[in-house]
Amino acid sequence: MKKSIKIILSVLFLTLISSISVFSQNYANVKVDELSDAQILQMIKKAESIGYSEAQLEQLAAAQGMKADEIQKLRIRVEKVKKQGTASAVQTDVKAVSTGREMSETTDGGEISNEKKETDDEIAPKIFGAELFRNGTITFEPNLRIATPKGYVIGPDDRLLIDLNGDNEANYDLPVSPDGVISLQYVGRVSVAGLTIDQATSKIRSALSATYPSLRSGRTSVAVNLGNIRSIKIIMTGQVVKPGTYTLSSLSTVYNALYASGGPAQNGSFRNIQLIRNNKVIATIDVYDFLLKGIQQGNIRLQDQDVINVPVFEKRVEITGEVKRSALFEVAKNENLQDVINFAGDFTTQAYTAKIKAFQNTDRDRKISDISASEFNTYSPKNGDKFVVEAILDRFANRVEIIGAVFRPGVYELESGLTLRGLINKSDGLTEDAFLNRGYINRLNPDNSQALISFDVAKIIAGTQADITLQREDKVTISSLFDLRDEYKVTIQGEVRAPSTFEYADSMTLESVIQLAGGFKEGATPNRIEISRRVRNSDATARSARTAELFIVNVDQNLKLVGDPFMIKPFDIVSVRNSEGYTVQKQVKLEGEVLYPGTYTIIRKDERISELIRRAGGLTSSAYPDGASLKRPGAQKVNPADKNAINDSDEENKKFLNLKRAQEAGAKDTIAAEVEQKLIQSDLVGINLVRILRDSLSKFDLIVEDGDIIRVPRTLQTVKVTGEVLNPNSIVYLPGKSLRQYINGAGGFTSGARKSGVYVKYANGSAAAVGSFLFFNNNPKIKPGAEILVPKRAERERMSAQSWIGLGTGLASLGAIIVSLLR
Repeated sequence: MKKSIKIILSVLFLTLISSISVFSQNYANVKVDELSDAQILQMIKKAESIGYSEAQLEQLAAAQGMKADEIQKLRIRVEKVKKQGTASAVQTDVKAVSTGREMSETTDGGEISNEKKETDDEIAPKIFGAELFRNGTITFEPNLRIATPKGYVIGPDDRLLIDLNGDNEANYDLPVSPDGVISLQYVGRVSVAGLTIDQATSKIRSALSATYPSLRSGRTSVAVNLGNIRSIKIIMTGQVVKPGTYTLSSLSTVYNALYASGGPAQNGSFRNIQLIRNNKVIATIDVYDFLLKGIQQGNIRLQDQDVINVPVFEKRVEITGEVKRSALFEVAKNENLQDVINFAGDFTTQAYTAKIKAFQNTDRDRKISDISASEFNTYSPKNGDKFVVEAILDRFANRVEIIGAVFRPGVYELESGLTLRGLINKSDGLTEDAFLNRGYINRLNPDNSQALISFDVAKIIAGTQADITLQREDKVTISSLFDLRDEYKVTIQGEVRAPSTFEYADSMTLESVIQLAGGFKEGATPNRIEISRRVRNSDATARSARTAELFIVNVDQNLKLVGDPFMIKPFDIVSVRNSEGYTVQKQVKLEGEVLYPGTYTIIRKDERISELIRRAGGLTSSAYPDGASLKRPGAQKVNPADKNAINDSDEENKKFLNLKRAQEAGAKDTIAAEVEQKLIQSDLVGINLVRILRDSLSKFDLIVEDGDIIRVPRTLQTVKVTGEVLNPNSIVYLPGKSLRQYINGAGGFTSGARKSGVYVKYANGSAAAVGSFLFFNNNPKIKPGAEILVPKRAERERMSAQSWIGLGTGLASLGAIIVSLLR
């Protein structure tokens, strides 16, 4: 660290000062906090080639006037930037390993071509072990936070920490010079390069004994440890992803170097990696020991100038299919197919283990070999073999099945000699609803066709029929009684509290069905209950053949058991009628200008509107009877007789609301059908209250019904004009003003208006349309509260050019046919 500070200070004040804009001629004003990390990093890189002594750096700092606190800040910034640079080095393609002891790692390895990289990317995922060296989440950093290894060999640039304890206390922090020596105060130079920590400790103790005699007697002890460790150069050759020279920590191992270089390439061996030291192969590393067993016996610590050579693989095979780990595996000379299966994590639970298919290469083509399980330990795989482990068949060798009316339906083992009776006993026997007359077996013939074998269930159980020996995949079916008949139901409707359909039960009586339905309603009569029953043997050829049997039955109001009960049969329909004379109150609502508006109960079946108005005290002085309306739910469904009574109530009401379209578009005369009165979906019924009050009990005085709403409005003073007019609005009503005048008051017709379809909707809900006779128009009379509606003219569909061409072609063809016939 001090060496870096010396170099940076010298470069800062001698060579780089002019290139950093934040420095001025007054160097005492330099602010380290204003320097960016990039500027600090640039200084570090350029300063590596320049060296100054500590004294020279101090003189330069003093001469240039940099303050002591700024020098301290610079020292802290350098440490921070170097730590960030070391951490980021892990993320680079080189995958250099961070030492954590102030040393950087670099590589001189070259870039691989894009084409080769793409090929490796395709094959690498299949190669067992390749993912280990290509996984960005794994760093393989050497552990620098450990005690100094006893076998660690000291070299130049190491830093030794020497501690004396006992009678004498002293501490030394000494670098190992390039020539491999350390300088001990009062002792001199001691050569330590090439020694292990234990050897160096003995030599240093011996050298210090002259100065510290207590070391000989043992009253003073000496301990030697590594401070900042040195870096070493490692050469990666052969089939590695990025061959070259790598600068690594001196604590790095073979695996650290392999990871830094990207690991073995596509054709590289994982099992025969050579560690070469001083031109001799000192170890052969098999990465499979680590991948499969976690053994790191071959993960040897590296030394400076070690060479790691990854040769080309000799034999590689592939295994796929029903194995736990499909991949390309490298096979050693003495390994067999069972070893490959072990590499793949053994078979899956669905694997067909009796035989494996091997796809092999010959001198001319390919071939397939079937390798049985007995040969797994003896078969020696050949380079390029591809082994495929197939799945077991989705079939059972000893399965039979029983379904239906047994206590434990399901599949069972086909034991030797298992019979039909034995399988029924295995399934805990027949249920109570079992159909005993017949069962059947679905049997698979040798050609996979189906055979159906019937048997008498009762006789098989009793042993009076020869038992049937079962075969593989036999499926025995014993039906339930309920499976062979319709689902028996009974329906009850009418005046019961919960009409419904119930499941039929034996000995079901009429009273029990009524009880299931919640009993009688208050208005029900128990004296006339109808039961309709299916006819099973009717004469289908007879014209008056009966379609149902009908029974009229009286029961006790309280459902007491009196006399012989009426027995219900499946599919009976029970109808409970309403009691004669029992009527639920019905109500009518009066709104608007009557003296006592509100809800009134209908007191007679033939009560009429006029009577109801009188019960309400009559109309108020501000009432507008011409605008009175009747809202009746479902009015569009009123019967024809009532419709005639409504339609005849006024001259305008003899016509319906909608005008039929002209028979042909563009005809000179507007051919319109007579407009008829329509009952609109709003449920309004057009009534003439003036005439009703004048001629009470007439056919115009309608009988009120439950739910009717009669509304008498206040005197109306406007006429509303809507639809296809230029300015739809409400206009003040003036007696004698015509339909046309009101439309003109709304701005007149738009260009899209259908003038012949204009109609008037009155306040009482009735409507009238514009009519014509010969050359005379018959416009409806306008009344207060009326609404004039102008519909939109339907757009005629224009013929396209293709349609005209088709029409012309057709006419030409027709003309040609006529001419040929005339000739």
